[in-house]
Amino acid sequence: MAQILTSRQAEELHRALIAYLTANNLTSTAAALRAELNLGEDVFDPNTAKKYEGLLEKKWTSVVRLQKKIMDLESRNATMQAELDNATPTSRQNKDPVSWLPRSPARHTLQSHREPITCVAFHPIFSSLASGSEDQTIKIWDWELGELERTLKGHTKAVLDIDFGGPRGNTLLASCSSDLTIKLWDPSEEYKNIRTLPGHDHSVSAVRFIPSGAAGSSGNLLVSASRDKTLRIWDVSTGYCVKTLRGHAEWVRDVCPSIDGRYILSTSDDYTSRLWDVSIPNPEAKVTLIGHEHVVLCCTIAPPAAYPHLATMAGVRKPPPTSTAEFMATGSRDKTIRLWDARGTCIKTLVGHDNWVRGLVFHPGGKYLISVADDKTMRCWDLTQEGKCVKTIADAHGHFVQCIRWAPSVVKAGPAVNGVDGQNGEVNGTPKKSSALVPGADAQIRCVIATGSVDLNVRIFAN
Repeated sequence: MAQILTSRQAEELHRALIAYLTANNLTSTAAALRAELNLGEDVFDPNTAKKYEGLLEKKWTSVVRLQKKIMDLESRNATMQAELDNATPTSRQNKDPVSWLPRSPARHTLQSHREPITCVAFHPIFSSLASGSEDQTIKIWDWELGELERTLKGHTKAVLDIDFGGPRGNTLLASCSSDLTIKLWDPSEEYKNIRTLPGHDHSVSAVRFIPSGAAGSSGNLLVSASRDKTLRIWDVSTGYCVKTLRGHAEWVRDVCPSIDGRYILSTSDDYTSRLWDVSIPNPEAKVTLIGHEHVVLCCTIAPPAAYPHLATMAGVRKPPPTSTAEFMATGSRDKTIRLWDARGTCIKTLVGHDNWVRGLVFHPGGKYLISVADDKTMRCWDLTQEGKCVKTIADAHGHFVQCIRWAPSVVKAGPAVNGVDGQNGEVNGTPKKSSALVPGADAQIRCVIATGSVDLNVRIFAN
């Protein structure tokens, strides 16, 4: 056999082997090896052997450590190569918000919660971010500086969802909890708890402000989803429940209003999602999306900017941008994401996550869908390439990733934001004004994403 080691390296190895065997009381084997190698105690005495003790173990563990490092580097190299293969030229990608995708490491890791984080939400105008947790608190952060601003206490059980929105020029924060209540907090009054909405008979799992436009609403409406199998629509100015939507057979997990507030998409433990028309006096499920093989945990409605790509995928003509619920996405415990059209047809199933899919957000530019899951990853799916997964952030968090939001776009034209920016889905990040129904309307995409995890961290991924 060809000699790999030099004679000096071989001698060192032999001595280390004898020291190892001696240290582990394998004296007869050590003696046999000494005899074979002609390394009697006169040549290699016990005192010299002591110097070689532990050498073999040290070398062995460092080899294993280096092998692991090499594998990690090879995997990172493969990820970066895949990014290069699928990316637009870097200079363009960095400057063009439409092509921006989150990258590791996160700009900020926000730590203060004592239990898993369940939800995050961006303020529509300021650089404030709210996070809710199983520790019963809501924390307000400055996401640009990465600093904690305040902690809101009031819920008596886990906070399950939060959302900013409300009447024009009067942004509120809504939260919901396992304590059966929804609470409204006023950021302009140091986040004072101004109202508590009781009414659900079980945990309230999701809450979203309904953008103004629905049935003449002025941005005062809020929709909630609950384990009591219902959705409720509330008037935040009076605190009254104005409508109750019944139809799901099990726990309703998530809810997402369309950007004009006319439709609401909901998901449930009954394995279905439903699209409701809430602009009519007695709202009804316009379509039921059937196909997932397990609990459907999250949903989002596609922004009009995504219509051309989704229409191509569906093999249909591009719908007009004024139609606001043409395509939807849902994520499930069956580990898949499904893309649907308004007729309830599943146009694509995206497979890639290794665990429950927890959160979805459409890129405001319309080219990508971004998902997070209990496999600790964030994945970016390219809608211009038939929904191919073009990027995986494998180290998004150290534990299950439970939520994701995209910072709402800044509307440049017209009066101040009407408070409905930043609502949709697991925020689908599109500008939420009526002008925003037209792609290319004057809205500036903010390349900022927030995620929350069971690892107790909120992370900010930003350009």
